[in-house]
Order: sequence, then structure tokens, then C-alpha cells
Amino acid sequence: MTTVLRGITWEHERGYGSVAAAAAAYRAVAPEVEVTWEYRSLLAFGDQGLDELVEGHDLLVIDHPHIPFAAERGLLLPLDGQGHDDELAVLAGQSVGASHASYRHEGRQWGLATDAAAQVAAWRPDLLDAPPTTWEEVLALAAEGRVLWPAKPVDAFSSLVTIAASHGTEPMRQPGVFLPREAALESLALMRRLAELTPEDNLGLNPIDVADRLAEGDRYAYSPLLFGYTNYSRAGFREHRLAYVDIPAGSAGVRGSLLGGAGIAVSARTRHPEAAISHAFWLDSAAVQEGVYFDGGGQPGNAVAWDSDRANEATLDFFRGTRATLESAYVRPRHPDYPELQNEIGPLITAALAGRLTDDDLIARLDEATERHLEG
Repeated sequence: MTTVLRGITWEHERGYGSVAAAAAAYRAVAPEVEVTWEYRSLLAFGDQGLDELVEGHDLLVIDHPHIPFAAERGLLLPLDGQGHDDELAVLAGQSVGASHASYRHEGRQWGLATDAAAQVAAWRPDLLDAPPTTWEEVLALAAEGRVLWPAKPVDAFSSLVTIAASHGTEPMRQPGVFLPREAALESLALMRRLAELTPEDNLGLNPIDVADRLAEGDRYAYSPLLFGYTNYSRAGFREHRLAYVDIPAGSAGVRGSLLGGAGIAVSARTRHPEAAISHAFWLDSAAVQEGVYFDGGGQPGNAVAWDSDRANEATLDFFRGTRATLESAYVRPRHPDYPELQNEIGPLITAALAGRLTDDDLIARLDEATERHLEG
């Protein structure tokens, strides 16, 4: 009898094409297991709760900030102590930066880093001799009308975190304080200047929107902060190829980019725990990540794939070009209510960039929300 595993991922070739291609290849590995995948929107991937998803699915591709909530409410199965601890140790050693550790909570492993990402920079090699490496160079290029920047609420939030951390102050590390006032003002000043020099509608764009625009025509040539997508670096995906590189250096260097990515987890409601866990470990193994997962459009979470000559040659050195940023990325607070905080304050940051909130009002509301969600 065939065991059917149902999975839920997110709507993009990177999120769906990768796992669907791997599922097809898995039939040769485990003929008695069929893995089927469906997808939800990118917005739902970041915002939607896991409570209802675990009821109808065995495997879930999720964002790591949801791990504490899911773990404490018994929505996921721990992946340690399930007969795969040797493989787990190997994957920990093959982590890109803190990707693997970001799926741990209270000493247990609740997911595997299938996809590694952080905010990086993108540019058009056919339009620029080299990308900017400092914020002064970014603003000069933006003044020429050549820069795009996604500042939709979740991306504006991510940019504030990244800019502050790359200038030496990590947000949400002090009780009840989103950012110390001086650091907040410095970061917001840079963001406001960038918003003034980029198209107004950028306040409603996400990284995919910006990547699509960058890949068209010859007007725009660079974006300083957006989550990278290797798909845009591959031949034939869009009209023009994008190259991705490390973020512009702040006073602390290229440290502090907000860590994103995606991990595979197993529903605590699954009727096939052994089969689901086995597939998760197989999917994250180095050979699969570098092979069929990457070939299906995926952005691997395994460092072996990031070191691969083949993967880098196919993506204009996407992995080598952004590795330093990933290795020193900022990990968001490990708190069950953190996703609610991010959802609440992202729109406030975009509103401030649009001129609807003063810096003083924004800072006060950021601190109040931080106190309520993370300390209350």
C-alpha cells in the first residue's frame, strides 16, 4: 500500500518547484511513499498561523520565527530523538550561518533548514561595472534614478532591522525597547533618504516585484536590500539576469542582515510520522540539495550546495557572492508572540516612510509593541 504524504509550501518556483521536483525523484528512493505538495501565497507564508495547516498536512515548509509558537503548542513533531540524530548532526555542520539553529527551541529541533536566505543586494552586471559597496555609493546611484527598494511593511521592517544591526545595534535585544533612540533615528534617516530617492510605489513592493522590475529593460540597475532569489540569476528565467552580492557595509560591516529562508517541519497530527520525518531528512541532505532540489528552482539551505561550483556557475556566483552576509545574519527573537509583533509594526514603518508618522511617534509605538508582545 502506498503511503501518501501531503505537504504545504509557498507559491514560487523556489518554494514549490524545488520540493515538487524532489518529490518526483523520491519515488525511486522510497517507492512505497508518494509526496504531494500544494502552496500558499508568499504573504500567507510569512503571516498565516500553523494551527489549521497542521490538521491537513504531514509536511510544512515554514518560516523559522513561527517555531517557538508551534513548538510550545504541540503543533510540530521534534526531529531529534527520532532515529536520525546522526543525520541531524551532519546537517548542523552543513548549516549556512544560523539557518539550522533557527529551527531549534528549548533544546529541541523542530525543523530543518531547507532554504537559506537573508536580505542581500541585487544588481545588473550588464548595466553597472560593479555594484555599490557602501551606503554613500548606494545613495549616489539612487540619486541618478537607478535604484529600487522593496519597502512593503514586512520588507520595511526587515530593512530597519538590517540597517540598524549592520551599524552596530541589533534590534529587540533590550527589554521593552525595539531600538535605542539614537540608533533608531540614524537608521530611519537612512531609510527616509532612500525612500526619497526611489520610486514612490516601492513602498508597496516586495522582493519578487523588485527583482522582476530589475530584470526588465535598462532603467534600474541595483537594489540594496531584498531577499535573494537564485532564480533571477539563472539563464532564461527573465529577460535579463540579476547578480546578488553582500549588503552595503554599515559601520559593523556586512553583519546583521535579517535572516529569512524556509525550513521543513513535520505536523504533530500526521498519521505517518516515520515516513514524513524520513522524507524531511532526505530532502535536506547535501546530495539532494545540490542536485534535484536546486535543479527544481530551489535555493538550498545546505552549505555543501552553497560551495558547489555547479550551483555557483549556474547563478552568477549567487552563493559565494552573498555568503558573508548569510554567515553573520541577524536572528529574530525566539518568542512565541514574535510573529504578531512583526505583523503589527511593519505597517507602521512603511507609514513613517510615507510621511504619515513622525520618527518620535514611530519609535514610541515600536517600543510599546515590543514591550507588549515580547515582555508582557
